[in-house]
Amino acid sequence: MLSVIIATEGVEQTVVATLAALVPGAAAGVVREVLLVDGADNGVVERVADVAGCRFLRFAGSRAAALAAGAREARSPWLMFLRAGAVLDPGWIDETSQFIQRVSRSDNPRAGMFRYARSPYAERGWRDGLKWLARTVTGPRADQGLLIAREHYDRLGGYGRVSEAQLLRRLGRSSRTLLHSRIIIL
Repeated sequence: MLSVIIATEGVEQTVVATLAALVPGAAAGVVREVLLVDGADNGVVERVADVAGCRFLRFAGSRAAALAAGAREARSPWLMFLRAGAVLDPGWIDETSQFIQRVSRSDNPRAGMFRYARSPYAERGWRDGLKWLARTVTGPRADQGLLIAREHYDRLGGYGRVSEAQLLRRLGRSSRTLLHSRIIIL
């Protein structure tokens, strides 16, 4: 049903945290495959992929180009793009399944993004308030994950040579749905 593409930066802890949040989705049959796309040449993420049963792609280039490479290799009709260190709420499985079913039956292509939640362990200060205000004014950001049908992704031109923020602008506010499930960025 769903291919998850995770751009990593060679850091084991953040990748493992994200993969742990995806395990229930794989057990429920929502996650078909996970692709770890890594630009670091230290072999750490490759070992994690091997142990976790994920596909591994080495890619040197921008984050957007790495995600595009992962999307080209993905086998499922739906794509989920996450950053390493993104941890989803347990309720994401049901909501993602419902979203996919609803959009698949509709003539209106849409993409879903998860609701941002600050880590309970993060330092709180005036900068956090400014970040929250910026998210409120500008809308969801690329670190909140993206759930999109491959067909819609391809029609938009994918990541290719554009950044994650540019792809979100191409989607526009009218074709994005802010899901209720939260995502915490470590």
